[in-house]
Amino acid sequence: MIAGLGVAGFLFASWNEGFCWAQEKKATEESTTIVPPTGPLDTIGQLQETAMTSKTATWGHWGNRPSSYTAWTNHSNRLIPAYVYGASFDKYMNAGSLYRDASKIESLYGRLPPNTVNPNANYADQTDLYRLQREAIEQLGKKYIFLVVFDGMDWQTTQAAAIYKTGKVYTEGVGSGLIFQDYKKAPLSYGYVVTAPYADEVETDVDAQVNIKPLTKFGGYDARLGGNTPWDGENDIDYPIGRSKLTPHFYTDSSSSATSLTAGVKSINGALNLDGNMKEVETIAQWAQRTKKFAVGAVTSVPISHATPAAAYAVNVSRDDYQDLTRDLIGLPSVSHKSNPKPGLDVLIGGGFGEMVKDGKGQGQNFVVGNRYLAEEDQRAVRVEAGGKYVVAQRTAGQSGASVLENHAARAAKEGHRLLGFFGAKNGHLPFRTANGDYVTALDAKQTREIYSEADLFENPTLADMTKAAIQVLEKRTEGFWLMVESGDVDWANHSNNIDNSIGAVLSGEDAVANIFGWIESKNAWDDALVIITADHGHFFHLLDPSVLVVEK
Repeated sequence: MIAGLGVAGFLFASWNEGFCWAQEKKATEESTTIVPPTGPLDTIGQLQETAMTSKTATWGHWGNRPSSYTAWTNHSNRLIPAYVYGASFDKYMNAGSLYRDASKIESLYGRLPPNTVNPNANYADQTDLYRLQREAIEQLGKKYIFLVVFDGMDWQTTQAAAIYKTGKVYTEGVGSGLIFQDYKKAPLSYGYVVTAPYADEVETDVDAQVNIKPLTKFGGYDARLGGNTPWDGENDIDYPIGRSKLTPHFYTDSSSSATSLTAGVKSINGALNLDGNMKEVETIAQWAQRTKKFAVGAVTSVPISHATPAAAYAVNVSRDDYQDLTRDLIGLPSVSHKSNPKPGLDVLIGGGFGEMVKDGKGQGQNFVVGNRYLAEEDQRAVRVEAGGKYVVAQRTAGQSGASVLENHAARAAKEGHRLLGFFGAKNGHLPFRTANGDYVTALDAKQTREIYSEADLFENPTLADMTKAAIQVLEKRTEGFWLMVESGDVDWANHSNNIDNSIGAVLSGEDAVANIFGWIESKNAWDDALVIITADHGHFFHLLDPSVLVVEK
């Protein structure tokens, strides 16, 4: 590795030196002598461990009680940054903000949420990022659309990772230190968006695909309480978590917020690609596939049919109906498309491997005992060998996950097939990278830690590997392609109130972004490309003393 560049920098430099990514072939198998992740915690891991054991930390806290290090493990109603390359987001910000217009707010939310009209709003809405994708294709003629979702990565999470990486503290603005903050080969258009849902979820009937209780908690955004920028401190610390006595707006979940990104509507928490009236809406991937003959794909570091990747293509009243969501993603009949399924994604790569269950709670009458996310009979049906459309790569004992995925991607690209990749370690996700990259994890909010085997690390690809494989298959479609890349482990780390895993997850996702930027450069394709790097929602970490993340490496 080139000294001083780090992983993302090395990937980026390699592209600039012109090595032909799409044609690369490994001459030999990778060594299997990987040392299991054991040993002392790194500096950030020690901070995390001490905070969890003492239950307090002077340098930061999660939630609305500064005296308690871990007081909130769910999402928040914070404004979320968006980094746009290849187009401008400016028209949706400041004077173009829909939050200055009561009629636009009412149209978006189906009602006029209290204290949401703001004549001086300088922020946009998450649905504007969907509109930007449509405009990039229809008006700017863009052929390569990348939607990169760092699940749960709010401004505070980005700040923590950037400070750790560079040792330089910033307290407002775009910041610097990560590749998507500092990239200079294309202009950056920076903005931030409201992620509030249409309403909070209620009890559903998965088999009938209906809600069975009325909605009672609704979304909106009160900038007086939550702030005008992502770095503003909240004026009511209970507001972002839906507990304000002044303006009780509810916060989003990943299914609703991802639906805003992929379909451009406000949805009910828990539902996927259904508007507030529970009417199915077409996603950007479905539209581009139908009207522009684009290839479409999704890759994720967490299970393949978790809320964010599912939002790329699936429809359901419940984000927990995992097998049906996967059926939508790979073009099979499902509970929401029983007789006329959509064509499916051209590429789907993610986790879920090894998660075997007997009880399909929440998955309805058509649940098949076995893997929680991908029924074995469905996997068999879509394989090329059975007359299906997919080359299937999955975690294989004793074999390098990166090589397994690379070889299957090469076959799919060469023979004109689709690609399905199925990997994962504990709980179906890829191993959680820590800040220093050694995978030795500290205690989390449940007073537990994940421990990975040598095989967990060796037999799984990284998110960067998945991104590379997806592009290798999708780029064969000359009309263009749309790709979602989800760094889903950021969200899992933040739910666990684990700052060490959170920073590591951001850096892991950064490597995937480096691969995207590198591919665009290798094709000299910035005139044809749009890259949106954002999050679906935020959490509630407060970094009171940023200097603690400045550590000697």
